[in-house]
Parts: sequence; structure tokens; C-alpha cells
Amino acid sequence: MIMNNYMNMCPHFNHYYMYPPYYSYPNMQHPFYERYNREQMMQNNRQEASRNPRNSMHHDSDYGKRPFVVDIEDAAERNKAFRTTLWTGDYLQVTLMSIGVGDDVGLELHSDLDQFLRIEEGEGLVQMGKTKNNLDFRRYVEEDSAIFVPAGTWHNLINTGNRPLKLYSIYAPPEHPHGTVHETKEEAVAAEEDHYY
Repeated sequence: MIMNNYMNMCPHFNHYYMYPPYYSYPNMQHPFYERYNREQMMQNNRQEASRNPRNSMHHDSDYGKRPFVVDIEDAAERNKAFRTTLWTGDYLQVTLMSIGVGDDVGLELHSDLDQFLRIEEGEGLVQMGKTKNNLDFRRYVEEDSAIFVPAGTWHNLINTGNRPLKLYSIYAPPEHPHGTVHETKEEAVAAEEDHYY
């Protein structure tokens, strides 16, 4: 009774939020109340990837500015290139990296963007500091480690393990041009020195 009186007193009351519509699709209500089983949704994603080669993690293109869903752990572990962009938008970019045994990303500084890295396979040493000669922040990292690099911080990541270090990195805003693929570190260094990718 009280709710009915409230609805009558408030002409702007939105019945939609109180009574979400039911859709005709099997087992579905309003998206906020979706009842699909998570395992069934993941199976549907895998089936879609097998039917559509563009969704199958052959990273010969950047999927940016389009809706996209990926098993990021699997994508990172399967990546063999030193660096490849997976998704580049206007304000964010995801890259996959594979760092060889005993190699590193290379000492670098991003003055106008923050960076997030997550290790999916392998182990390493991350170094950070305010100047390139004073990397006073040092931490060992391994699978499932998350690394946060503030803008204006010198940083490097060294592979200290006995297998390639697999990771993904998020830049905000993007750092590399859409579609960047560097098969080797040498290729990446040459591209950055020549200001092309």
C-alpha cells in the first residue's frame, strides 16, 4: 500500500527498475538478473572462438575499439612475440609480452601514462625508481604477481627464471600504435629508436 502511494505521488518513478522485464530467450531475464550458468557461458565463448578465426587468439591483428572477450591468461601464455598489441582503444591498451630467459623489457619511462603488468608464467625481478640511476624499488615477481608503475617512474622487468616470462600489460592511455607487433626485443628497440612501429 505504501509503495503504491509513493508511485502515485512520484510521476517520475521508474517501474522498470522495480519490475525488470522478462525476455523470451531461454533462462534469461533482464541482464542484471541473468541466470546463465558461468560454465555454459565459457563453453559458448570457446565454441564461438572455434567457429570464428578472428576470435581465436591468432594475434595477427589488434582487436581494439570493438567489443572483445578473451581468456587473457591463455592468450599471454600462448604469445611468443616480445610485444604485440591485443586491444587498443582511445584511452587504454592491452599488450602481450614474452621475455626470453635472462633478458629484460628494457629500462624505460612513461611520463604521461600509468602501467599495469600481470605475470602469467615465469618469474622475474622488477625495478623502479625516480631516476634511471637509482632504481631503489626492487621486488621479485612470479606467476599471478601484479605490478603497478606510476607515470614518471623509471622501470624494468628482468626474467630471472629458466623459461620465458609471459605477461600482459595495460597502458592508460595507449603507448604503442594500433596493431604493433615486435617479434623480438631487438625489433622493438629499433622501432623505438626510429620512432616507428
